[in-house]
Order: sequence, then C-alpha cells, then structure tokens
Amino acid sequence: MGSSHQLEPPSGTRDFLAPELRHRERAFATIRDVFERYGFGPLQTPAFERIEVLTGKYGDEGDKLIFKILRRGEHEASGEADLALRYDLTVPLARVVATYGSRLPSPYKRYAIAPVWRADRPGKGRFREFVQCDLDVVGSTSPLSDAETVSAVSDALDALGLRRYRFLLNSRRALAGLLESYNVPEALGGRALITLDKLDKVDSAEVAAELEQRGLHPTTAKSLVTDLTAEDSVARMRAALGGSEQGREGLAEIDEVLGLVSDRIGEDRIAFTPRMVRGLDYYTGIIWEVVAADMPGSIASGGRYDGLVESLGGPKLPACGGSLGVERILALTAGAEQESDGLDVAVTVIEAPRPELLAVAGDLRDAGWRTGTYLGGSGKLAKQLRWAADQGARFSVIYGADERAAGEVTIRDMTTGEQTRVPIHGVAGHLGRRGTG
Repeated sequence: MGSSHQLEPPSGTRDFLAPELRHRERAFATIRDVFERYGFGPLQTPAFERIEVLTGKYGDEGDKLIFKILRRGEHEASGEADLALRYDLTVPLARVVATYGSRLPSPYKRYAIAPVWRADRPGKGRFREFVQCDLDVVGSTSPLSDAETVSAVSDALDALGLRRYRFLLNSRRALAGLLESYNVPEALGGRALITLDKLDKVDSAEVAAELEQRGLHPTTAKSLVTDLTAEDSVARMRAALGGSEQGREGLAEIDEVLGLVSDRIGEDRIAFTPRMVRGLDYYTGIIWEVVAADMPGSIASGGRYDGLVESLGGPKLPACGGSLGVERILALTAGAEQESDGLDVAVTVIEAPRPELLAVAGDLRDAGWRTGTYLGGSGKLAKQLRWAADQGARFSVIYGADERAAGEVTIRDMTTGEQTRVPIHGVAGHLGRRGTG
C-alpha cells in the first residue's frame, strides 16, 4: 500500500463521490435542456487531438499549457509528442466542421459538455482537468447568431439558479481600432492586448509597466490604461474609436447585439465594457465574458471566430460561440437546495435473504422508486435502520417473522417513525398513494 500522498489524485484533478457527482450531473442536465430548446445538437470528440491541430490556436501563453502526449512504442525514446489532450472544445469543433463539411446542417448549431485539460498551475478554483460546456453556431454571419448564443447562456445561468451576473461585451474590431487610435504599432498589437487582458487581475500601474516592457511608449501606455480604467471609459472609447474605421465597425456590432438581447437579458445585466479583452488569438468580432457577484474572474465567455475553421484546412465559414465555466458555477450553486439524494426506499433483511424481498425491491424500482436492499447480511434492525437513514431513504421495508407469517411487510416512514403493515404484493401501490417515486 502506498503513502496517503501517493493515493491522492494527481495535482489539479479531483475525485467526485456520489453527492457531488449527482449535483454536477443535475447541472449538466439543466444546461443540456436549455441548449436543446434553442435547437443546438450534441457533439462528442476524442479527448486528444493531433498536436498540430491544437498548437498555434491559443496564443503563446495558451500553447504553453497544452498537455502533450509523447510518441509511443518504438518512437518513445525520441521524447517527441505527436498528440495532445484537448485544451478546449472549440478547436475540436472547427476540426469536425473542416472534416465533415457538407454532411453537417448549415448553419451548424452544436453544444458539447466534456472534460478538457490544461497544464496550468493548480490553485483554489483552478484545475488541470475540468469540464467545459460549450455551444456554437457555424456558418452564420447574422448578429442573431451572436445574440442567440448570449441569450442561451443567460437562460442556462438562470436555470441553474444564478441571478447576480453581468455580461461584459466588446469587439475585437473595436480593440483593433483602439490600438490604431492610440498609435500602437501593429507588430505590438497582439502582445499589447494580452497585457491589457490583465487589467481585472493586477494593478493598472503594473499593466502600464508591462506595456512599456513590450515596447509601447510610456505616454501611450499610461494614457491607454488610464482611459480604459476611467469611470467614463465607455464615453472615452466611443470618442477615440470614432476616428478609426475598424473602431466604428466594432462599435456598430456591439450596439447591434446589445439592441437584440438587452430587453430579454436585462439592460442592467449586459453592457459594452472597453477594458474586457479575450486573450485567445482566434477571435475576430464580438467577444464577451460573464462575471458574477462575489466571484473573481469570469463564469462564462465567448465570441466570434470567423477564421478558425479555414485555418484548419476547412471551408471559409463564419462562427461564434460561448463556454460556461461550469466548475465555477457549481461552486456558486453548491449551497443551493438540492433534491434528495440516495434512496427512496431501503429494504431491510432481518433473517435471511428471500426471493420475495427481491420481488418487492423490483416492483418498487419498476414503479420509479430508488430502492436499495441491505447487503450486509442479516442483522439487527436498529443497525439496518441507521444504514437506511445514512442512505437518505424516505421509507424502510421491514420483513420479519411476524410479517412473513401474515404475508405482509411493515413500511416505516423514516421522517416520522410511523409504521404501517401492508400486503407484501401491495408495497408499490401503498407508497404510490403516499407520494410518487
């Protein structure tokens, strides 16, 4: 037997026991239901991809976090990697679209709920293996596809019981216009945006200093950070972007999406946020994040990525999508009231296992009751009732010598302690009258 440390799951991963796993599965089912109501269909892809499919899609910082899989067999000694665990669910989607092309409906609306892996530094709320919940529309340039994606994510958050959240909306075109308006050299633009993406995480002075280190003039760096963090940043950005064609295009698409979704989501829950930058390289248009009260960072994010499918060798197709940070959302809803877990009915075994007890348990399961039979052998009733209580059972079935002689069982209400004798073949019917299974 190894040490306790050796028996723990690898750093950044977790084991899920029954109560937590049930909570997670209910959340996934809720999200699926919302996405299905919007007409999105499910997609499942392999846990790993060819390494060339993933690299170069996430920027320099993202590429460093890809879990690589070394070549195997006779090639193992080379130390080279040819496969990698998927980093997200968007690039695998683009590969599927590039692979299957005309066999897919157009526009193609899909959702996926599956684990992804990132070689990140583990910490509180940060994992190397975690589940993403994505939905995407491929093949539509209409702002309705952006609006529908945002609305579906909002509905999913509402269905999960969240209320205090806010969409932060921006556009990569607006950001490109921003860099142009502040005379940031094109060669420095991508790295400048990566730095600006840290404004919500580190002090603004540190961001300005990093911009200088990346090559921006100190005056430009300070002015850019000051304007993006000012209370009237929206007014400042709208004024600055007016002189840039890309900036005006970005503002137009931001305002169009806001006009489409604000009434449904609520004007207080979505707003143009100039300082919000999505760091991934593949975004081309509208971008957004969702933040929640009392939770640093985002709980959902997404945007438009019109060139990704083509970059993988597929057709030139527009696309947009979003991802729910379900791990963070589950942390926010962990204290919410949950439906009963465990058993509805516990069947005790007082003397010896008997086929009539298995028949009772089978009838109860057929009627929809979650039913467990005591598997610790015959034993004292008090011990078995403690087991039933530990399983969360609402009722217990007791079948002792007296009950067997009368062709009956005793039904015990585990909440009130009330006991009722009923015919052995009438257990499911009796409980059905007490409340559905």
